[in-house]
Amino acid sequence: MTALRDLIKRYQLASVLVLTLLLAVVLPLTLDIFRLNLVGKYLTYAFVAVGLVMVWGYGGVLSLGQGVFFGLGGYAMAMFLKLEASDPITTKIQSTPGIPDFMDWNQLTALPLFWEPFKSLPFTLIAVIAVPTLLAWIISYAMFKRRVGGVYFAIITQAVALILTVLIIGQQGYTGGVNGMTDLKTMLGWDTRTNGAKYILYYVCVALLIGSILLCRWIQTGKAGTLLLAMRDKEDRVRFSGYDVANFRVFTFCLTAALSGIGGALFSLQVGFMSPSFVGIVPSIEMVIFAAVGGRMSLVGAVYGTLLVNAGKTFFSESFPDLWLFLMAALFIGVTMAFPMGLAGLWQDHVVPWWAKRRSEMRKDKAAAARRAAEDDASGAAPEAAAKAPRAAGTPERLGDVAGQRA
Repeated sequence: MTALRDLIKRYQLASVLVLTLLLAVVLPLTLDIFRLNLVGKYLTYAFVAVGLVMVWGYGGVLSLGQGVFFGLGGYAMAMFLKLEASDPITTKIQSTPGIPDFMDWNQLTALPLFWEPFKSLPFTLIAVIAVPTLLAWIISYAMFKRRVGGVYFAIITQAVALILTVLIIGQQGYTGGVNGMTDLKTMLGWDTRTNGAKYILYYVCVALLIGSILLCRWIQTGKAGTLLLAMRDKEDRVRFSGYDVANFRVFTFCLTAALSGIGGALFSLQVGFMSPSFVGIVPSIEMVIFAAVGGRMSLVGAVYGTLLVNAGKTFFSESFPDLWLFLMAALFIGVTMAFPMGLAGLWQDHVVPWWAKRRSEMRKDKAAAARRAAEDDASGAAPEAAAKAPRAAGTPERLGDVAGQRA
């Protein structure tokens, strides 16, 4: 028990345990399947926010193109699902049965060569992580080895997001164009639209998200996390100490890309489609806002920020369809101005000191009550002792009795 307590304290896992309890127990018991599926969709964005905590909060490098990696992971999974939904029997009314419908609409008569490997689920699962990581390695290695950082790196990642969006939309016959890939119903014959499947996919998403948080927390508490903080604050000093700053940043950027790819794949599974609207500049900036609202130094805070922003978006769009964009802007601006370090900063700077003060006052009150009880016991014991004193041996009255008995 002591070892478990020390482990929780060392890696600061209390907040992770609370988050796990909320996601795995409280929300499934209180929400219907429609709302729970929405929460599952929000949690796929949380993978990106957690990655941004590592690369932006700890590494000091802001990326405005995380939607690229989210989209690549989502498209990799969508390609597998779309091929399964495009079997010759289902697509027999097409001019060319056995290929996705958007290919048939664009007069393609055969499945492109680069689509062929995505008929295999193991290859697809590898591609979900490998493809975003490879692109992230190419971008980061080219930039960080040349010491490109700061606002220049943010602009470059934003340009990559724009380029990929244009490429996906322009190659309609191969990617589905602006409509994306839709009608993703089954995975290996398993219908992902049933309520049971939605519950399973939700818990898979929660398990992978908690695992990602634990992995990042393990990195933060190790030597790599210390060096990331040092590079963020004193990059030249770390470089002069003999460490290769570029390699650490490349590793962190590739890690965030892999996490984003996993989130994109889970999005395709839970929502049933993938489109370029999740790849471009706007979704990439929104993902940065998730991390900023939750706290760019807190892994758990990034998850809460993602849930808060997306829940607010859903609530405002349903209740105030004409004003929801303005209300969302007010939420973003208000939170970032009032709490520059996000929800995690609010917790650390206000809630934790208040609770510590409250506990101190409770301990003082308890100690004062104990002292008063002890004083009351002492004052009550004095008359009782005085009443018993004449009957004690050696008192004058007792000695008189003894002398009378002897006489």
